[in-house]
Amino acid sequence: MTTVTAPPAPAPTRRSTTRRRPAGDIDGFRGIAALSTVAFHVWQQYSAYDAGGTHPPVDNPLLNAVLSLEVIDLFFVLSAFLLTLSYARAAIDGGSTRPARAFLFRRAIRILPLYVLAVLVVWATRNPTLPGNWQDLFEHLTFTHVFDQERIFYTLGPTWSLSLEVFFYFVLVGLGPLAVRACRRLRRRGSRVALCVTGCLALFAGPMAWITVAHYALDIPHTDWVAYFGPQARFGGFAAGMMLAVTLAALGDRARLTPRAALSLTALALAGLLGLSLQSDAEGFTFTYYHPIASALWLLLLFSTLHIRQRTFWNRFLTARWLTTVGLISYSLFIWHEPVMLVLHNVGLLPLGAAGFPWALLIVLAAALLVATASYWLVEYPASLLGRLKDAQGRPRDFYPEPGLR
Repeated sequence: MTTVTAPPAPAPTRRSTTRRRPAGDIDGFRGIAALSTVAFHVWQQYSAYDAGGTHPPVDNPLLNAVLSLEVIDLFFVLSAFLLTLSYARAAIDGGSTRPARAFLFRRAIRILPLYVLAVLVVWATRNPTLPGNWQDLFEHLTFTHVFDQERIFYTLGPTWSLSLEVFFYFVLVGLGPLAVRACRRLRRRGSRVALCVTGCLALFAGPMAWITVAHYALDIPHTDWVAYFGPQARFGGFAAGMMLAVTLAALGDRARLTPRAALSLTALALAGLLGLSLQSDAEGFTFTYYHPIASALWLLLLFSTLHIRQRTFWNRFLTARWLTTVGLISYSLFIWHEPVMLVLHNVGLLPLGAAGFPWALLIVLAAALLVATASYWLVEYPASLLGRLKDAQGRPRDFYPEPGLR
């Protein structure tokens, strides 16, 4: 696919000058999401499940709501926002986007080296004699385990979400250039913005419609993982991130929030997420539509954090050194924390019973952070250097040009 270039707007328009927010804010969010994911899975490990429902390890509804807050939608919103932003700017204000081959190459070197290594290591330890569960290995290596009701959580349980991430990459490189081309035909900037917004809303509405039909019309139980964890149900998080990218590209430097307005919206979003976790039960509305609602709240939180006139104490918290450091290694932490937890449990290093949950959380966090740090510097960082093999257009870089062609 060639680079998509939109021509200058035919009528004089005020070009967006969206300033890039410091990367630390995003790294802070990644750190929060990664730490919350670890806490959530340790909480799950220490919860008891029976016919009466879930019995959490902590006898405090508010604390349980914090620990059981699912943040996978934050990962989806963040990823879609960052990856869609260049397409949104090109569609609304003109410019070029990276060719699909360059985009997919960079995504591959970001995701695959660590993922493939972790899948092979964990699968091999759990299948010591061949042939082992080859279907599980094949599905994980092809990111198709999200469509297998039995094996969706095998090997690396949380990586069902990476399947959706990979599918989103292909959706984006397909729809992004189409949106840019469609916007080239529109003279008015407002029309270009409206087209992009409409597309994002349609992508968000699709999963909402499926969840409604699956739950209320087809009476599919919530334990049907393929029905409610597949892209048809969970792509709303990516649509919310795309909407955030379109919104910030459209606004540019306009209507930036004052500190008071920003903190008010931040508090509203955080309160909404906490209330959503408190009110989510297997039979209620908030449980059924948890992920679309959460995605919208994460969008609001990110908007109130990024589109501001001046930084607040919330931004300073997000850019604290310890939190951005966790954000740096968040992918490794996400990949390795479950295997680390299960190894610690199997060798008897985690305390038993609900009373041991606080100590178990500290032990798992310490061990997982140590493993994730080593994983980042030994696997992720070296793999990132592979990006130098190709230029911005996705073509192989010539490291030894002919003397006369320098």
